Amino acid sequence: MSEPRLTHVRADGSAHMVDVSTKDVTVRSATAVGRVLLSAAAVAALRGGTVPKGDALSVARIAAIQAAKRTPDLIPLAHPIGVHGVEVDLVVIDEGVDLTATVRTADRTGVEMEALTAVSVGALALIDMVKAVDRHARITDVRVTAKSGGRSGDWVEP
Repeated sequence: MSEPRLTHVRADGSAHMVDVSTKDVTVRSATAVGRVLLSAAAVAALRGGTVPKGDALSVARIAAIQAAKRTPDLIPLAHPIGVHGVEVDLVVIDEGVDLTATVRTADRTGVEMEALTAVSVGALALIDMVKAVDRHARITDVRVTAKSGGRSGDWVEP
């Protein structure tokens, strides 16, 4: 059995952008999740609406949506694609905030990077909003949990 081929690496080992021009346009989606671990005081401020900078969850949600749309500007080999839908959910839990982003497109390549970027930047924006209350906030467990569409088909995290 041969080793899997890395599509973004040429035979000489240099990175390049994969040509997707011959791929079919299909409906695709990806979901990513992550968590921001926070102190009890920061969780209480989020639940009580007393974060000094304002509505931290709304700011994080908007930042996540913007990030999904700007992914090719941040990730060097990501293709500029039409982002047709972004759903972002933030849930305050006792340990902090769980973030989920689902990105949809009808294009020639998937949106896993867009979903991951949305979660990551949403988490960063949340930390920026609560840093006056919790200087030790930590982003954890960012990962893709599902994807659909495209040549490789559907996948859901076990």
